[in-house]
Order: sequence, then structure tokens, then C-alpha cells
Amino acid sequence: MTSDTLLAQRPPRAVLFDLDGTLLQVEMNAFIPAYVGGLAGHFGDLAPRSRFIDTVVSATFALLQDDSDQSTNQELFLGALTQHLGIAPEDFRRRFSDYVADGLHGLEPLIKPLGLARDILDLCFARGWTVVIATNPVFPREVVEARLRWGGLEDFSYHLVTSYENTRFCKPHPRYFHDILDAFDLAPEECLMVGNDTEHDLAAGQVGIPTWLVDTWMIDRLDGAFHSDFRGDHQGLLRFLREI
Repeated sequence: MTSDTLLAQRPPRAVLFDLDGTLLQVEMNAFIPAYVGGLAGHFGDLAPRSRFIDTVVSATFALLQDDSDQSTNQELFLGALTQHLGIAPEDFRRRFSDYVADGLHGLEPLIKPLGLARDILDLCFARGWTVVIATNPVFPREVVEARLRWGGLEDFSYHLVTSYENTRFCKPHPRYFHDILDAFDLAPEECLMVGNDTEHDLAAGQVGIPTWLVDTWMIDRLDGAFHSDFRGDHQGLLRFLREI
């Protein structure tokens, strides 16, 4: 029996939501440079600006490729900054906190809320489902929480919000999804992964999780060579969740 048939017969116990491009609108190609550039302003006495930016970007994207379960994503990221820039973890955390306090708010105009996202989340919580914000955990918790806040989604009692502090893998690694399943004692077929990225989000299907591709702001990194169990825009997703 296929995963879409199973889900049609039995509602999920849990829904995993990607964040960017799924529950809110943001161009990460603009957000990431703005974030790293603002952060760099707090480290000018420790590293040349261009070198700091290059190192942070490369360390962030290296998390997507890491295959080890020995460290959290935060530990890997901070280790790269120590190795390449000589910045100790405690120094990064202190200065990052300063940036959160006085500069992170400057990124808010890059986030566009999606009204339907609240309707979708309201429905999931009303049904008693476990709700996970399964955003790719390459950012600190404060940056994820800020995007939720700017998207008008901060007041929900999520069961888990992935960030680089509480994860060991990133999407599309299968073990990212396995770790979420293990955390809630879930079988893959008891879940639904909702996202807009054909590579990162639909990778949940590799571990048996049914997938819904939200194509409102779809990102296709696979040139059409992908499979989703379900597909549609946000209105279609809301109708689907009401009916199962």
C-alpha cells in the first residue's frame, strides 16, 4: 500500500512543516547575505569582514554535507569558526547575542507573512497532531524564532522547532528525519512532511514519510526529477488537511 493511500485512510499523528517558503515568504538569497553581513559588524576586531563572511557562509553550507552524528550542528559550526578564524565559541555566543539585541530586527522587512499559514496551523493543533517546525537547522535558535515572530507564527506551542542547537543533521540527510521520528516515537507513515523544496523537503519520502509539496513558492533543485505524494498550493493544503 502506498504512503498516500495510507494517509488517506488514517490521519497523521504528526505534521512536519518547513518554514521558509512554506509558512512564510522569504528570499533566502537575500536573507542569508543580510544576516551574515550584519553579524560581521560585531567581529571586525577579530577577523577581516570578507574573511569572516566567507567563513560563516562556508561553515553554514558545510552543515548540509556533514554525515557525522558525533556533534550537534552548533558544535560543528562553532568548531569551524575556531579552526579558521580563531574565534572561541564563547566569544561567538556573546557577540551573537549582541547582534540579536541590536541588529537582527533589521532583517524583518525580508519576511512576508502568509495569512493562510495560521489557518493551517490552527487546524493541525485543533486536531491534536504533533506539529514540528522542520526548518533546515543551519541557524541559531534566535534566528529561527525571529522568523516565526515576523511571520506572525510565534504564539503556537510547537512540539519541536529544529535549530542548529538541537540537531545533528540537516535536510536532505535521511537521519534528520529519523531523529525527529525517534524523538516522538513515530512511524514514518504516521507523519506528513510539508515543504516547498523538492530536494530538501521531499527527502522525507526516502525514509517513508508521506510528502506534500507546496508549490506556491516552489524551489526545484532537482530539475523536475522528484516525487511527492501530494502537491498543491496553500489553499489546496488547507482543504486536504480538513478532509483527512
